[in-house]
Amino acid sequence: MKPTPTFPSPSKPESQPPDEPPPLLVFGAHPDDIEFGCGGVVARETLAGRTAHFVVCSRGEAGTRGRPAERAREARRAAGLLGASIEFVTLDGDAHLERTVAHALTLAAVLRRRRPGIVLAPTPAENQHPDHARLGHLVRDAARLARYGGVAELRGRPPHAIGQLLFYAVNPEGEPAGERPILIDVSAPAVLEAWRSAMAAHGSQTGGLPYLELQLARARVAGLRAGRSHAIGLYPSDPLVFDSLAALGSAARVF
Repeated sequence: MKPTPTFPSPSKPESQPPDEPPPLLVFGAHPDDIEFGCGGVVARETLAGRTAHFVVCSRGEAGTRGRPAERAREARRAAGLLGASIEFVTLDGDAHLERTVAHALTLAAVLRRRRPGIVLAPTPAENQHPDHARLGHLVRDAARLARYGGVAELRGRPPHAIGQLLFYAVNPEGEPAGERPILIDVSAPAVLEAWRSAMAAHGSQTGGLPYLELQLARARVAGLRAGRSHAIGLYPSDPLVFDSLAALGSAARVF
């Protein structure tokens, strides 16, 4: 039997000791988006001691498989397997999400409350489930609004500027055309096991369909091109800034 990965207990305070890495906040349009799109990245970070929190913006009520209550239970179990806490935010509902100022303000309030260093969200690429693309736009809007001290609707909490917004692709169609991703190594056995378990927790979605195999295959290809076993691509919303060349990793050029 494979050993069960040990995660730090998810915590909900609004600040963390200065020696801990800044929190990771991850947005998903549907209950399984985070696990399938970037679950390996989350597992890698939480196993290293970073706090992670999921914000899911529907309960999958428009899906063909699984009832909303069932899908919410699956999402809570999957988040726990990845060492993350989770909340659900009610916007327009599955398959009805619109890009509005009101929704951006709602998500900006979450950013101010959780005060993350890094935020992950679905890519804004258009050729995918429309909720994915629209949520990507909304999170980018929210990250800007959260910084502005004069926004009347947000004055209950102090402004907050995140460090980086990175987009993940839930499926191949969500990968932005012509953009090179940064690759996060998720090859460690404990990371892969936690990621597999979290994806498998969405049993209402995986039964008879090769979703889990598809995501592992995508990560396998990305990893091999970088000389690793598995990797997950993320797409920066803004240019990444490094203190020096010493902080750069290796390039994905092994062939």
